[in-house]
Amino acid sequence: METPALWLLPFAALLLSIAVLPLTVPVRWGRPGFQALVAGLAALPVAFGRPGALGHVVPEYLSFVLLLGSLYVVTSGIRITGDIPARPATNVGLLAIGGLLASIIGTTGASMLLIRLVLEVNSERKNVSHTVLFFILVVSNVGGCLTPLGDPPLFLGYLAGVPFFWTLRLVRVWALALAALLGTYFLVERRRYAAEPREAIRADETTRRPIRISGRWNLPLLCGIVAATAFLEAPYREAAYLLSAALSFPLTPRKQRTETGFSWHPILEVAILFAGIFVTMEPALAVLRERAPMLGFTRPWQFFWATGALSACLDNAPTYAAFLALARGLGRPEVAGVPAKILEAISTGAVFFGALTYIGNGPNFLVRSIAVSRGVAMPSFFGFAARAAAVLLPLFVLITFVFFRG
Repeated sequence: METPALWLLPFAALLLSIAVLPLTVPVRWGRPGFQALVAGLAALPVAFGRPGALGHVVPEYLSFVLLLGSLYVVTSGIRITGDIPARPATNVGLLAIGGLLASIIGTTGASMLLIRLVLEVNSERKNVSHTVLFFILVVSNVGGCLTPLGDPPLFLGYLAGVPFFWTLRLVRVWALALAALLGTYFLVERRRYAAEPREAIRADETTRRPIRISGRWNLPLLCGIVAATAFLEAPYREAAYLLSAALSFPLTPRKQRTETGFSWHPILEVAILFAGIFVTMEPALAVLRERAPMLGFTRPWQFFWATGALSACLDNAPTYAAFLALARGLGRPEVAGVPAKILEAISTGAVFFGALTYIGNGPNFLVRSIAVSRGVAMPSFFGFAARAAAVLLPLFVLITFVFFRG
């Protein structure tokens, strides 16, 4: 018996709320109680109408939240400070390092680890907003497509049966995208650097502080989280996450967490909203699996653009899960029940297109908020989207023809 299409409504309503409410009622949306009310109302029909589905949803949700939470706690205990001349080559190097780290410690971890250093290095410069924009594109999104640690949608895929090291096969599209973005940034940065006032360049060249890393005890804990994800099964994997996060607190001075701006609010927001997402997406995924042949999605490029378009406007993790379920209905179970090339397209679309808006991926808005708090004039929501689209859409067309045209 087919799952009624009406079960799509709770999932769709929650995703629409996540996209719209932060823009229409930002103060109220910032309260965890209001977020819990929205997520709870969306999940209520599923909890009562399909209670048996909660049995496998709860373990997957706990694993997902514990990974993100442990990464957030441990990376917030590491602080990188210093000030070196903010020349174009220096900034390109910092973004390249972030793009590499994103697949190892996650886009959230890499963004929180490096954004303050990037802003400090560029503190004497007047033209900085373009650097933050490309930081979001490279570090907060595109860099994280090589491992399940890199971005939340890929970890959902790992929980759904995609082998941990399978995403390494995306290295060619990752390298092309990273090279294109860093090359474009270098051209833009050279022009902005040449337009800097002389006094700003003089101050930047003469103000120097060595790069220092504090909170080094958190680095082995970070390695432990990576190793646990790659080599341990539940529940030992989740126990390692908890242990790493718990050890991070006594090993990190309270003053340091204050200096890095540590707060429980971001991870609490993730935990609340994804509780609703995991519950409501269970029947929605069943509907998509059963109706996949009727929707006409059969080619990799279709999945790349459809997954990406939704990921830019909604949260990319549930979007990934929805299209993964859709692809499982095609009847070619090569990797986790999905054709391999189509899984590549879904994975890349979910990760890359999240860079198109501030709400496409969690770190985007966090990076913007930190930059604004440091006095950087960032574009509006639509201003950012227009600039990001001008850079990314030609790249996505190129990726389509090179990798997903067939």
